[in-house]
Amino acid sequence: MHQINAINAAPLLQPGCACCQRRPALRQIALLMSLPGALTSSAWAREGVDVGGNSVFSKLVSAEQIEQSAAQQYAQMLQQAAAKNALAGADHAQVKRLRAIAKQIIPNALGWNPRAPNWRWEVNLIGSKQINAFCMPGGKIAFYTGILDQLKLSDDEVATVMGHEVAHALREHARERMGKNTATNVGASLLSSALGLGQLGQTVTNYGAQLLTLQFSRSDESEADLVGMELAARAGFDPRAGVSLWQKMAAASKGAPPQWLSTHPSGNTRIADIQANLPKVMPLFNRAEKPK
Repeated sequence: MHQINAINAAPLLQPGCACCQRRPALRQIALLMSLPGALTSSAWAREGVDVGGNSVFSKLVSAEQIEQSAAQQYAQMLQQAAAKNALAGADHAQVKRLRAIAKQIIPNALGWNPRAPNWRWEVNLIGSKQINAFCMPGGKIAFYTGILDQLKLSDDEVATVMGHEVAHALREHARERMGKNTATNVGASLLSSALGLGQLGQTVTNYGAQLLTLQFSRSDESEADLVGMELAARAGFDPRAGVSLWQKMAAASKGAPPQWLSTHPSGNTRIADIQANLPKVMPLFNRAEKPK
């Protein structure tokens, strides 16, 4: 079990009695919770969309631990799908299509996260009517047949969906969400007797079991939209497909919203944000080598 890095833990420990140790630590956690926007790493100066640095909360939990948990859950999910004859084989036309698109996107994703070049990327297709897709930490991508069949996605739209989901992993939104939950739990337990750290590891383990159902914030989803459209553009897929994609999603959401849409903001505001950022990524698309 990995522990919080010493550089993150040390400032929370103060000299003196246990009560004196706890008060400043709790104040620092409160500051983290109240000022997340001010506590991000410096923005990456680059061409394309500007989403700033990763949240400091992601530093509260181990990336390796989360990625290991994700890999285990992903493997279990594939085993369960295979047992139900719902896991598409490598020779399936849609699997070949998804992996070809991923082959274009992944090289353009590596610069967004220093760990990404070492991820064991996987792309699989599961037979299900669910309109759903995701990318777990560590580059574990899955699509359900429902999102491809029911929405009749073009390659550009598939790339937009894939880019969006890959962006969640690159920007470590799951790690950030768990970090915030960990900070809250640590504060509530008075730092587990002056930050004993053992409970931190257990907290991460507990939340790790929820990776498949983890819900991101509206800001996380908006950020994934922008990073995803840039990834698609750099890979030679038309980023304007984001508009038609969300129009299709809005149409599919009438009545009971599909699972993929239920945790994603939608509507005219979302499309407007995509359109507003198209000038930043269209030059990338225009220069990119187009998929054959």
